[in-house]
Amino acid sequence: MKQHRLAAAVALVSLVLAGCDSQTSVELKTPAQKASYGIGLNMGKSLAQEGMDDLDSKAVAQGIEDAVGKKEQKLKDDELIEAFAALQKRAEERLTKMSEEASAAGKKFLEENGKKAGVVTTASGLQYEVIKKADGPQPKATDVVTVHYEGKLIDGKVFDSSVERGSPIDLPVSGVIPGWVEGLQLMHVGEKYKLYIPSELAYGAQSPSPAIPANSVLVFDLELLGIKDPAKPAQDAAQ
Repeated sequence: MKQHRLAAAVALVSLVLAGCDSQTSVELKTPAQKASYGIGLNMGKSLAQEGMDDLDSKAVAQGIEDAVGKKEQKLKDDELIEAFAALQKRAEERLTKMSEEASAAGKKFLEENGKKAGVVTTASGLQYEVIKKADGPQPKATDVVTVHYEGKLIDGKVFDSSVERGSPIDLPVSGVIPGWVEGLQLMHVGEKYKLYIPSELAYGAQSPSPAIPANSVLVFDLELLGIKDPAKPAQDAAQ
């Protein structure tokens, strides 16, 4: 997290906090008021996900009041830079700890999961379980497929779900994470698999979103609904 990002976050949160002694004094009627609340809500969630749950709301409000009122800063710039650097270091240490914990938990999970009946482990380390068998065609790496899916962490927390949205998606087999590329080509149209994807076949040391820590093992319930006919769009356009 960059220092300027942290500073901007504090400033945005202060827009909601400044001038408000309690939640009961806030009016949320006009578009500007609603947008202001939304800014504070979204930024507050972001800060909480980054472990910044000890911000002093009174100090935030004082900072915005001093800036708007063009009053003398109560802290010098070098003091602020030092404070931002301390928070940035703390955030980085927290992310490193989360990454290490996810890596250890994921390794243990895969070791135990691979011993379960019905779970197959491939040469790459991908684990899968056939939930529903079918004898439809198998996709190739060059195909576009239609799927329904639900992605979870190993603790069962759902981070993405086409099932919840009620709409399957089309995607290129070769355009997804490696665990999906391999898993999809094992499946037949009409089948349902459960994929257990090691972090190195998912996002590795990267954290694609706050909902997915770095080094996470991902679990997907995946249903292969169909393989798109590359000639069909051209035929439809010609009609």
